[in-house]
Amino acid sequence: MSRKALCIGINDYPGTDMDLKGCVNDAEDWAATLAARGFSVQALIDAQATKAAMAEAIRALVKGAASGDSLVITFSGHGTCAPDDSGDEPDGLDEALCPHDIKQGHVLIDDEIHQMFAARVAGTRILLISDSCHSGTVIRAAAADPDADGARPRFMPMGAWLPEDRLPRAANGRPATQVALASTGSPWAGAVSRASGDLLMAGCAEGPNNFSFDAKIAGRANGAFTYYALKALKTLKAGASYADWQAGIRKWLPSASYPQTPHLFGSKTARRYKVFS
Repeated sequence: MSRKALCIGINDYPGTDMDLKGCVNDAEDWAATLAARGFSVQALIDAQATKAAMAEAIRALVKGAASGDSLVITFSGHGTCAPDDSGDEPDGLDEALCPHDIKQGHVLIDDEIHQMFAARVAGTRILLISDSCHSGTVIRAAAADPDADGARPRFMPMGAWLPEDRLPRAANGRPATQVALASTGSPWAGAVSRASGDLLMAGCAEGPNNFSFDAKIAGRANGAFTYYALKALKTLKAGASYADWQAGIRKWLPSASYPQTPHLFGSKTARRYKVFS
């Protein structure tokens, strides 16, 4: 059995005015932690993490795995919504991850991620760790809060990257300021297979305007979820389960500074698996 990981961190989103600060540190922290636990790790950082490169790396990781292998994928960056071209979303929007080249119209949507994971060999166990937002209802980015010490939601509104003629419209024909969302899950959610024992650790709850925050903690930029997830990991006893880890994270989040509620998605059996087993 082999143990492989892919860690993605994107701070730099050229042309969007929505750069982040803690995502590269997140990816490097996850990579170091996983390498110390015996995983072979590949990292995609900033300009390396184009849509094409992300898709190729995920496909290679999944297709190269055999039954009994353990795979971990971490993503720290912006999430977004994108117009649904396949007609399978009730609200007309897909959930998506934001690659480095999103301003060129390149997003990695939930349907594409599902197709990549469909190529798996039975018996492959996958853990997804997402320190990004699921979906926000706003079309335009809000002004930065000068009192928030750099904290920023990791959600990129469609208005930051889509041409105006593709934005949802209000009744007056102008681009809407908000959109009604029916499907508001993580872009990773459709890839998770309960039957295969997959797990998704998400930095925030599903639903409109639930955000994961880009933070500055102890003088260093990180995702609030990543920081406290790794802090909780260090306190776990030998043989601790993912449910134990989740309980440890919830000691710190949500908080007054970071009002986000981490979630663990997967079957009851998978939640009892030993961490990184």
